[in-house]
Formats: sequence, C-alpha cells, structure tokens
Amino acid sequence: MGSSFGDRLKQERMSRNMTQCDLGGELYSASYISLLENAHREPTTEIIKQLARQLQLSPSSVAAWEKPSFPEESEYLRLSLCARQCWDTRDYLGAANNARAAAALALASGDPVTWWHMNFLAANSLLREGAHGEATAILGALLEHALTLESDALSLRAHQVMAAGMLAQGCLQEAIAHAIQAVEIGSGDSAEEFGAYLLALQTLIGALTEAGRLDEAWTHTRVLADAVTDDTPAQMAGEIHWVIGNVAFIRHDVRTGLEHHAKAGRLLSPAADLARWAQFNKATAWVRLLAGVVEPATLQAIERSELAHSVVGATPAETLEVSLLRARWHYLNGELAEALALLDSIESQKEQLAPHISGDSALLLGTALQAADRPDEAFAAYQSALDRFTLAGAEDRATVAREHMANVQTAGV
Repeated sequence: MGSSFGDRLKQERMSRNMTQCDLGGELYSASYISLLENAHREPTTEIIKQLARQLQLSPSSVAAWEKPSFPEESEYLRLSLCARQCWDTRDYLGAANNARAAAALALASGDPVTWWHMNFLAANSLLREGAHGEATAILGALLEHALTLESDALSLRAHQVMAAGMLAQGCLQEAIAHAIQAVEIGSGDSAEEFGAYLLALQTLIGALTEAGRLDEAWTHTRVLADAVTDDTPAQMAGEIHWVIGNVAFIRHDVRTGLEHHAKAGRLLSPAADLARWAQFNKATAWVRLLAGVVEPATLQAIERSELAHSVVGATPAETLEVSLLRARWHYLNGELAEALALLDSIESQKEQLAPHISGDSALLLGTALQAADRPDEAFAAYQSALDRFTLAGAEDRATVAREHMANVQTAGV
C-alpha cells in the first residue's frame, strides 16, 4: 500500500486540528493511529468506518486513500504536511508558501478537498503574518467555491476567518457581516465547529464594539458567557473572559471589566500560546488605559506585552500598537514630551495600522498637542482622526473627534 493512506490520514487529521487521540476516539489508541499514519499497519474495513466517523467523511472516500498515489499526489501531501509543521512552529510565512504550493498541485490533480484545506491554512498563516489583503483574497475565493456553499462546517470556518481578516484591516461593517453569517450557521455537532462558532462570536463582539454598537456587543457577550462550562478548555474560557472584559471596560463598567480580565489572566497561559498571551496583555492594557486605570497592573500588562511580542516576533502593526500603549501611558501620567515623541513616530508609519487604530493614534496625538498648547496642530490631528474613523465605519469615535475639533475652535474664539 505504501504511505499514501497514512500521509492522507495525517493530513486530514491535522487539517481539522485533531490529535491522534481525538481521531482514535473510544476504539483506537493514539499509538495505533500513529502506526496507521506511518504505514506500519493496514486499515481494516472497521477501522476505515471509525476513521470516517471521526473525520466526518464517507467510508468510501477514506477507503479510496488505499489506492496507489501518483507522484503529484505524494508531492502535495508532502507539502501539506510541511505546511502544518511550519504552522506548529509558528513559521507562518513557510506555512503559507507550502500550503499555497500544495493547493496548486491538489487543484491540478483534481483534489478539491485538499485544495480547500490548504488555501484555508494559507489564509490563516497570512493573517498571522499581517498580510491581511492577501488572506482575505484567498478567503473570498473559498467562500465562492462549491465545497463551501455545500457545507455549513466549511462555510462557518471561512466566514469566521474572513470576519477576523476584515476586522484586522479596519473594515468594520464587512467584519460584522461575515461574523453574523458565521454565527447564524450555528455551533454544529463537532468540537471544531463549536470552536469556530465561538471565535466568530468573539469576532462579532469585537467588530460591534469597535463600531460603537456597544448594546449589541453586550447582548452577544451573554451568549458567549453561557458557553463557558466546567468542561471548557482553560485557553478557550480565558479568551471568552477576555472579550467580555473588553466590552465591559469600553461600556465604562470598570469593575466588571477588571473581574473578567482577572479571570482571563489566570486561565490564559504563555506556555500554551505565547502569541495569544501577548495579545491579551496588549488588549487588557489598552482598555484599562481607555478607562483611565493608571495603576501598576496596567503597566505590568504593557511590559508583558512588549516582552512577549519581542519573543514571538511582532508584525509592524503590532509593534506600533504596543508603542501606542506606551504613548497613552505617558500621556495619562503627564509625560507629554515622551508621549508626543512616540506619537510622532507612530504617525510617520500610520499606513501600517488599520484605520480605526491609526484614528486612535491621531486622536491621542490631538489631545496631547492640545494639552501642550498647540491648538492648530491639535485641530489637524483631530481632523485626521475623524477621516480615519469615518473610513473604518467607527461613527462613535468619529463623533468624539468632531467634538474635540469643536472644542479647539471654541477655545480659540
């Protein structure tokens, strides 16, 4: 039989983020699945039926993997495994390149399933690299593909990641639309679908919050909170408390925000996912500062974010966002010179940021300039903030920018 069956089994398992234990279920051990994947055991009819159930495929499609493979198939299966290994080691550029190469060979070999999964992996990898435009272009093609249109599970995953990509680019209305479509599909029957549903719900809440639709966002946080049970993995529960805390802070419910972020801090582990831990510390510092919470715990979150991002390798946008945290910290502590120096540097690289984030930078710059008694420059910064918030669809923050502009004009009369 050769390794064709084992390679394909491993590729399908990894594309679903399943462990060997998950795939074996209650009937087969992880070590036995390893033997199958490494071609040290031949699959029987009963084993094929069990694998098909776990992978949510038809037994005939799994049985077909026993057929001898062509050189082209072996190569794209090799590339797909390389892509997965790169992903696991956080080599996201390598994962994207291998996945796109595997997808091209799979398409030429008439294997649309592998084509879909490899393009999906490439899109996720590009998002991690900060190449949001490339990622959403791939996701757009996936959303139009027949496999996606025929499968709620694939449609849920594609809309969820597209929503995240749009949010990262500051396209708030598009992010909301895709997240709503994902959430409306529902949580499905598998753990993978439920995980994608929860991510879609988190993205929807984040996009609604950024767009100033706080009442809608808070309504969805209740649904998210109800999803946390004693069986919820710690990392997932931590991310849920993180999102709920964000909305609470922005709604000026500081007590609830602190409560949920404290739970998130206890549940999220840097050992489990250092990149997400870095993002959590950045997020909790951000909302604390917006709420005016200037205390040692806030500074600690900034420092943790800086350290973790330096270890995992931050994108240009993430580096600037962390600098913006420092600038806000300096401003709230009355250190105007330090804040302005950082904000000027951020403004010179503003094209690296999503419009709603660069709008926040310009708004803070205007506030610092106004405090430094430089009204003309402050007005120009507020105008830039208004333009960026309007572009992003963040109307509540656009209104804040207008109010600041009016305040500068009134003060000058």
